[in-house]
Amino acid sequence: MSDAASTQFEAASAAFDAANAADPRTLHVRGAPRPFALGEAELATIWLDQLRPGAPVALRLAVRAHHLRRWETPRSTYPEGRSGYLKWRKHLYDVAADHAADAMRGAGYDDETIARVATIMHKRSLATDPDAQAYEDVLCLVFLESQFTDFAARTDPEKLDNIVAKTLAKMSDAAKAAWKDFSS
Repeated sequence: MSDAASTQFEAASAAFDAANAADPRTLHVRGAPRPFALGEAELATIWLDQLRPGAPVALRLAVRAHHLRRWETPRSTYPEGRSGYLKWRKHLYDVAADHAADAMRGAGYDDETIARVATIMHKRSLATDPDAQAYEDVLCLVFLESQFTDFAARTDPEKLDNIVAKTLAKMSDAAKAAWKDFSS
């Protein structure tokens, strides 16, 4: 990465991190308490560096911004059930991509890069886009590492088995192997 590209990347990442540092919730990332959204971004970056060292800038930006300001739209603001969940999740994709675009414009990124980050963040073309698949892998790994235990404790065991199966089905073989190594 050139000096100018590195400066752009650092400026956008710093803007993402500053926004996420305002999350009032706490997440423990490998033993250290962090503002929840910031901790997720840091953990996602760790997983990306393990799975795809030298990943393209658009993927690195998407991963760092993946839950940008998510706490501002609680799940409770949408109806219960799968339909409400899917509407909430789509809204979160849109909002995070919009906030990321604003920060990236402020850092001097062009429209093409901003659009690519949004495409990755919306998880379009998982089957054919290796960057979208890597993004999905990272999100699954962050969930498994940082939230699964608490989620499992409050979820019906039968429903939980289905969720675990769906999570694993979304992950690449490389991500499954990384999780197996980490969790053993």
